[in-house]
Amino acid sequence: MSYHGMMDESEDERGNEMMAWETLPNWFWIIYYLIFVATLVAAIIGLFRHQFKLWSLGALVFTLTIPVVSVLGSIGRANGRNEFEHLYSQLLHGAVWAYYVTIGYVFLIAWWILFFKSFRRGK
Repeated sequence: MSYHGMMDESEDERGNEMMAWETLPNWFWIIYYLIFVATLVAAIIGLFRHQFKLWSLGALVFTLTIPVVSVLGSIGRANGRNEFEHLYSQLLHGAVWAYYVTIGYVFLIAWWILFFKSFRRGK
């Protein structure tokens, strides 16, 4: 508690010190997870239509595992760092989870490019 009996921003209602975590804005997370849901649906459709079966299976696996691995890898991040700053830092330190997530993002971008190219060709 502060001198005037008011709670500091860094304290909860019991006066316990709270950690000030940095995170990306809510609008970012809404778009992020909407893209993952769209990818999940498109990958399932691709599997059922037998289009890019291996690519669609890879997209399905990465779509389901990237968020989980990212959350688990971000648990120990330092104060003042958002999720992507932490990911970048962990890449520089050679963390396996950070490489997995980055490879997954690159794969999903390539999969969407392939998906849209085939869609434009009418396949």
